[in-house]
Amino acid sequence: MDEDTVNEDKRRILAAFSNRALLKDPAYVAVVERTIEKLDRGELRVASPPADEHGTWTTQAWIKEAILLYFGIRGMQTYEVGPFEFHDKIPLKKDLAKQNVRVVPPGVIRYGAFCESGVIVMPGYVNIGAYVGSGTMVDTWATVGSCAQIGRDCHLSGGVGIGGVLEPPGARPVIIEDGCFIGSRVVVVEGVHVGKEAVIGTGVVLTSSTAILDVRGPTVVEYRGQVPARAVVIPGVRTKTFFAGEFGVPCALIIGQRKESTDRKVSLNDALRDFAVPV
Repeated sequence: MDEDTVNEDKRRILAAFSNRALLKDPAYVAVVERTIEKLDRGELRVASPPADEHGTWTTQAWIKEAILLYFGIRGMQTYEVGPFEFHDKIPLKKDLAKQNVRVVPPGVIRYGAFCESGVIVMPGYVNIGAYVGSGTMVDTWATVGSCAQIGRDCHLSGGVGIGGVLEPPGARPVIIEDGCFIGSRVVVVEGVHVGKEAVIGTGVVLTSSTAILDVRGPTVVEYRGQVPARAVVIPGVRTKTFFAGEFGVPCALIIGQRKESTDRKVSLNDALRDFAVPV
């Protein structure tokens, strides 16, 4: 991709986001549309992964601004797909067979989301700006919110809610690294980062303020906003004193670690069995 072109597009997006009157100029509208087209093809990402294991993810705020501008320039349209009718501003993703992406009715991938080859979307939902890696399954009624970044070979079980974020543009999206297993009805929102090959048990709720407590050793180690790689996590409750008395506050408990193995399926089954993790 031409870096100079990207930088010029970025400059125009930033300018139009600060001054919406610029969208009266067709040249600025074209830049917005081109940016979303590149998102749809996977040529751009809302969040860029680090170059190595010691780096950090980088949020591209200007791309989220482009998405917000795209909503502004789009009008409502009716789309008919077989027996289904949709009425929305954002069209559906097309050419799924060419991209080797399987979508089971009535699953939906919105235009502007990118799914690598081999992704399976059951009757779930992938929103604009999201990125889903190859070999990942978005299971029934699971949702991948706007701009969320899902790694390769992940399983988002039934009813999983991966939160989306467009505003503020600089806010980090939810990041699920490669090889993660996310159990049924898990909720991950507010830019939480789930490390590689982690196992999140049924019903865990992870927000930026959720206490994630590693209880494997003699002293509790507390995390917020991040689940370590290969951690096995279940729902927990921590007693907290309020003016009116003591009450149980939801938290997440790290109770084990998934074994490193070249065979991820065997490693996952061992983790689920050894720690009796409901999924």
